[in-house]
Amino acid sequence: MAEGNEFATGDFVKLKSGGPVMTVKGYRKISDAFICQWFAGKKLEQGEFFPDSLEATTVDEKVN
Repeated sequence: MAEGNEFATGDFVKLKSGGPVMTVKGYRKISDAFICQWFAGKKLEQGEFFPDSLEATTVDEKVN
């Protein structure tokens, strides 16, 4: 299991399976998951993702 130190608040990440670039909002220790935010059009979305499903990226990277 992860220790919640792979990413810091404000880091850009994406799912290893693809998708939009997201920003790490925080880490929830009880569920061992990162809270991430992204925009779907103009709507701000948020979700929790396990560390093993995320990888670091840049804001300039294109969506898969």
